[in-house]
Amino acid sequence: MVPFVKHQALLSDGTLGVLLLTLGLGAMLAMPLSGSAAARFGCRAVIVASSTSAALLLPSLVFLPTPAWLFVGLPLLGFAVGMLDVTMNIQAVMVQRRSIRPMMSGFHAFFSIGGFAGAGGASFLLQAGLSHATATLTAAGLLLLLLVTTARHMLAEGGEGDSQGFALPRGPVLLIGIACLIVFLTEGAMLDWGALFLNLVHSAAPASTGFGYAAFASAMTLGRLLGDRIVRILGARVIILAGGICAALGVTLAMLPLPWPLPLAGFLLIGLGCANIVPVLFTAAGNQSVMPANQALAAVTTVGYAGVLVGPAVIGFIAQASSLRTAFACIALALIMVAFIGPVVGAKEQSRKPA
Repeated sequence: MVPFVKHQALLSDGTLGVLLLTLGLGAMLAMPLSGSAAARFGCRAVIVASSTSAALLLPSLVFLPTPAWLFVGLPLLGFAVGMLDVTMNIQAVMVQRRSIRPMMSGFHAFFSIGGFAGAGGASFLLQAGLSHATATLTAAGLLLLLLVTTARHMLAEGGEGDSQGFALPRGPVLLIGIACLIVFLTEGAMLDWGALFLNLVHSAAPASTGFGYAAFASAMTLGRLLGDRIVRILGARVIILAGGICAALGVTLAMLPLPWPLPLAGFLLIGLGCANIVPVLFTAAGNQSVMPANQALAAVTTVGYAGVLVGPAVIGFIAQASSLRTAFACIALALIMVAFIGPVVGAKEQSRKPA
């Protein structure tokens, strides 16, 4: 959709970059407020409102592709998606507590699957000859249909916390947020810099560089699909420790001067290592006792999402000052830090029972 809107609105690359930034800023603005919104109005109500808003806003960007509306509609879409992101994780923590077994990795696996399905489905519809407007209307319609059929099964309560607004992360929540930031930064680096890294460092053909992110994303999805069972067997602390080390080794392997396509093995290890760290950390944020769960999850998501926004730029600055290989080495060191945050934050071995 981005190339279509760019063409229709006659946007320059610079203007498009600013517009995409407003999308992220809208999400960042919503995330700190999501916990208090869920506490005040109930989790289900916020999910329904934010999902409906997103379903209505998305097609409008195609039907009204003017710079004026895009500067309004994109931040609003980001706000709706950011609110939905945090509230869904609050809902997931509540469901997991009631089940008394790990479920968060499976929830995040479906997030990954949704990314594949969305991109692949849109491409299929466009290849079949449908217009961009029809494709976005189809996506919005499917979202609304899914919402109608599932909303009544969602938990209506708002989780733990109050409606007093955003609270700064503190204690173990701050450490959890920093760990999430590093993992999200790693994911952003794989998406935005992985192809260029393979091209510059390993002289991979441009047509083949996309296999790096494909390997990373596929391994992450598979790891999350199996994650809940693995968490039950190994425990949350081992998942964070082993995951951080595995991802760091993957980055190191990708940096070695290996013949093509062996560097792709590094991307696979990064995906497997990162797969279950964030789900386990979100569970830890919901289970700690220093902050109310709603506020903790909102704070952790906000800090973590900052890694997605600023991470690619930070990688670029380091690459400019030194080299892209050095930038990836910094990612490996940061992932080692994540590996040892698990025991520090006291990640619980299983979900807390409901009171």
